[in-house]
Amino acid sequence: MNKKLFFINSIFIFSICFIIFLFNDSFAWGDPQIVGKINSAFLNIEKWIIQISTPAAAVAVGSGIFMRKFSFGDEERIRMGKKIIKGSLFSYALIMAIDLILSAIESLIA
Repeated sequence: MNKKLFFINSIFIFSICFIIFLFNDSFAWGDPQIVGKINSAFLNIEKWIIQISTPAAAVAVGSGIFMRKFSFGDEERIRMGKKIIKGSLFSYALIMAIDLILSAIESLIA
């Protein structure tokens, strides 16, 4: 009895998997709606990040410049100001290049 139940269940599961894999192409007619929504959501997030990063980078560069200017000869503050300026400019450049990075990844995938 137990072997029969196992055999019937395994045939049922195998047939369901076979049907799903056999008719997989029928579910992919055109662009699915959720993919369009995800792509537009990523574009909105990208625009939002760029809008937020511009003033943030300006504030970081400004604070680094002021830290260097008002260090009064303190070597540690001068080094920290240089680090802040370099880091914020590098981060801003990376954020501005995010469109290029995403399009490169998209061209590799598609």
